[in-house]
Formats: sequence, structure tokens, C-alpha cells
Amino acid sequence: MSLFILLDYASVLVFALTGALVASRAQLDIVGFCFLASLAAVGGGTLRDVLLDRNPVFWLENPIYLGVACGAAVLVFFTAHLLESRYRVLLWLDAFALAIAVAAGSGVAQSLDQSAPVVIVMGIITGSMGGLMRDVVSNEVPLVLKQGELYVTCAFAGSAATVLASQIDLSPAIVAIACASVTFILRAGSLAFGWKLPAYKSRPPSA
Repeated sequence: MSLFILLDYASVLVFALTGALVASRAQLDIVGFCFLASLAAVGGGTLRDVLLDRNPVFWLENPIYLGVACGAAVLVFFTAHLLESRYRVLLWLDAFALAIAVAAGSGVAQSLDQSAPVVIVMGIITGSMGGLMRDVVSNEVPLVLKQGELYVTCAFAGSAATVLASQIDLSPAIVAIACASVTFILRAGSLAFGWKLPAYKSRPPSA
């Protein structure tokens, strides 16, 4: 099993857990759990594969990914009530999933000999789009758009780390670790310490 397949499995599992936690907050039935978990789990990777013209898309080639997502959904359906703060767990699981998915997306693009800008964009898409779809469908404010939090910036930095690390001839595993570490550290800093970029503030027009 290749490194990028393992990363896809890990990303699918953790993003599926976040989708199921969102479903628990919305008090959906078990079918709703499976739907949101699967959407979060494969959304970003699907868009990545379509844009990169990878045929077939990863979960069509291997439907076990959907089984992993649904299994995670069933697990959360029966255990979510045990969590003291589902939203807090959701935030940290999402940060972990973001880190893995960015490493998977940028790594796959790089393995296909794509240019640096494409590698960066594919990392951002793979990491961000599944969670964005999950939040939009569940009528939540998407984490990717929440004011005062780093999210896409983390994915951008992690993908850029993939490009930079590959320039010094490191192994794919080390490159993936560097990407995931940069992504997670920035996202964790945003959650724990309030790291953020300055936001635009409107000003009255000059006379």
C-alpha cells in the first residue's frame, strides 16, 4: 500500500468522524450521519481527482473508503453522547484531518509531476473542500470562512512546505510529515492561542 493511499485512508476516517459529529449536533438519523460523514470524507479528494483527471476517482476505484466513512459514522452515532463538548472535539479532529488531507492532496499532485502552483492548490482543495461541503449542507457557518481563524492559510502553508521540502531531495514520507506538521501547528495555534491574520475593516469614504 502506497504512502498516499494510507494518507487518503487516514483523511477519510478523520474527516468522516467530523462529519458524523456535525450530524450529531444537528440530531440527524443514522442515514444522515452516514451521508454527512461520507461527504466530508471524500469531498475534497473527489474534487482533487477530477481536476487532476485521475480516472477513476479514488473512492470509485476502491469503495472501501465509503465503508470506512460509514463505519466512523455508526461509531459516532452510538458514542457521541459520551463527549462533554462535541464542538471542541470537532474542531481538533478537523484540524488533524486538515493536516492529513493537505499532505495527501499536495503529495498526489506532486507524484503526478504537477507544477508547484498546482501542488499548492490541490493541497488546499483536498484539505478544505470536504469540510466546506459538510458545513454548508448542515447549515453551519463553514470553519474555512470563520472570521479570525486560520484555515486556508494553514493549508496553503502546508502545501508550500511540500514544495519546499521536495526541493532538498527528502523522501516522500518526510515531505508528507513536514507538510502535515506545518498545517497542524498553524491550525492548532489558531485554535489554542488565537493566531490570525489581520482582517479587512471598512472605512468611510473620503470627502
